[in-house]
Amino acid sequence: MKISGDKSQSDRGFPWPVFFSEVIGTALLVGIGLSIVIFMFGAGTPMAALIPSEPLRRLITGFLFGATGASIALSPVGKRSGAHINPIVTMAFLLMGKLDLFTTFWYVVAQLLGAILGALPLLAWGAMGRSIDFGATWPGEGYSFGTALLGEAITTCIMVTLLCVFLAFRTIRPFTPGLFPPLYAVMVWLEAPISGTSTNPARSLGPSVISGQWSGWWIYWVGPILGSLAACLLCSYLAKRITVAKLYYFDSDQDRLFRRMSAARSKAQVIPGP
Repeated sequence: MKISGDKSQSDRGFPWPVFFSEVIGTALLVGIGLSIVIFMFGAGTPMAALIPSEPLRRLITGFLFGATGASIALSPVGKRSGAHINPIVTMAFLLMGKLDLFTTFWYVVAQLLGAILGALPLLAWGAMGRSIDFGATWPGEGYSFGTALLGEAITTCIMVTLLCVFLAFRTIRPFTPGLFPPLYAVMVWLEAPISGTSTNPARSLGPSVISGQWSGWWIYWVGPILGSLAACLLCSYLAKRITVAKLYYFDSDQDRLFRRMSAARSKAQVIPGP
């Protein structure tokens, strides 16, 4: 038996522009997004006096964090790499047959590298950043590791499910980046006290590296992976409707890499061998 189908990306050379775009995109998400977190919640922040309500600050922080991700998706970086900026999003595209293993692996490497690079400038926040471990995630006070794991799984499942729905239907597909600001506003408002609402192992890795805060680090891998698997199972019937592994710029000239991989995986079939 043998598998027939188009050549994989590994046979065509390494996609350096896509790799570096994903590094840059993830670095921007971590650097800008966690700067917002530090400014909103770090010790000595003027925002505590300006907005005394912590739930309201969580709501605003989630909205701004989601808006940061949406802006990256709309930027030239998103045009080149698709702005996954999250290993869980990349894994979901793999499970839906829109990426091959070779590209998935290097996307995740790029995201983890970008998260570490993006976290380094957070050191400039000094004592304010150190007071909250530069935005590192860990289970909230009074919550067990198991509860935090469940929180990460549920929030990630919601995120990936809504992403699949938006990408699957042409009429709402162009609004996909706009999903993230209100979604994260609500999720951070409701769930952040439990686990920190990471939904992104790269986002959790960066501040852990510079702060040394590794308490429950595995939660921010296992929880999102379980949530993504559940979402992909729920949305398996939508997979064929998703045309390309990008969050925007679906029909740009620079998406040929993604369309080739999607076509190769859909055409590949088992045929009788000699």
